[in-house]
Amino acid sequence: MSTIVIQAASHHPLATRDPRWVRLSLLVVALAFFALFLLMPLVVVLVEALAKGMSAWLSALHDPEVWSAIQLTLLAVGIAVPVNLLFGLCAAWAIAKFDFPGKTLLITLIDIPFSVSPVVAGLMFVLLFGAQGWLGPWLASHELKVIFAVPGIVLATLFVTLPFIARELIPLMQAQGREEEEAALVLGANGWRTFWHVTLPNVKWGLLYGVILCSARAMGEFGAVSVVSGHIRGMTNTLPLQVEILYNEYQHAAAFAVASLLAVLALFTLVVKTWVEHRAARQISLLREAP
Repeated sequence: MSTIVIQAASHHPLATRDPRWVRLSLLVVALAFFALFLLMPLVVVLVEALAKGMSAWLSALHDPEVWSAIQLTLLAVGIAVPVNLLFGLCAAWAIAKFDFPGKTLLITLIDIPFSVSPVVAGLMFVLLFGAQGWLGPWLASHELKVIFAVPGIVLATLFVTLPFIARELIPLMQAQGREEEEAALVLGANGWRTFWHVTLPNVKWGLLYGVILCSARAMGEFGAVSVVSGHIRGMTNTLPLQVEILYNEYQHAAAFAVASLLAVLALFTLVVKTWVEHRAARQISLLREAP
């Protein structure tokens, strides 16, 4: 009976397709959602940022506190992304290519930042490194400051962005299997050469995709950084925190100007992400067409 149904469906392609009105309705709903919740806020930010002219926009970005926020944001991204890149590669390679006790536990630990609120993550660092925290007295005795300082912001950024690269690479490496690495080892290549010439080229697009997502999250992180920063002007405010301060002080033009800078960075990240996806899809199609 099932064979007859399958054959009938193959002779009538419309039997396996939704009606035209259903497809149009879904498309309209998706486009309306995109316009209302994604496109409209972005347009509002850009319009409000330029509402008083380009001179006011440039003046807001030339403020010393804004420049300090830009530099701190870039510093946090510049440290968090390479560290997570190294961790993600090592963790994904170990999980996908080897069997060892605690493998499931390691995967669970990598996913913790996805399940923990960023604010809770910031509070955890305060409890660990704060003045009254577990390590606070020891840090104070050695004149080291983590909370309400740059190290705390970097640690918070590292925590919330930790899973992005590893989670992109783990399923990709697992799908590729171990055959190519084992063949390289049989042919005499050592572990490093195998990784550099076999493993890394196979995951380069997934790796770049993970780096893009990690960078975007690091630039826009607010909750965890807000808890550990102390909001010290010109010292511990990142770009998202600077937007909040300016808006709360009714400096709306300056707040939207700084927010527009984050929006432009997000759009640039989206363009790079789209390019990476296109190149990756093109490479996969070429490999499938190859004899």
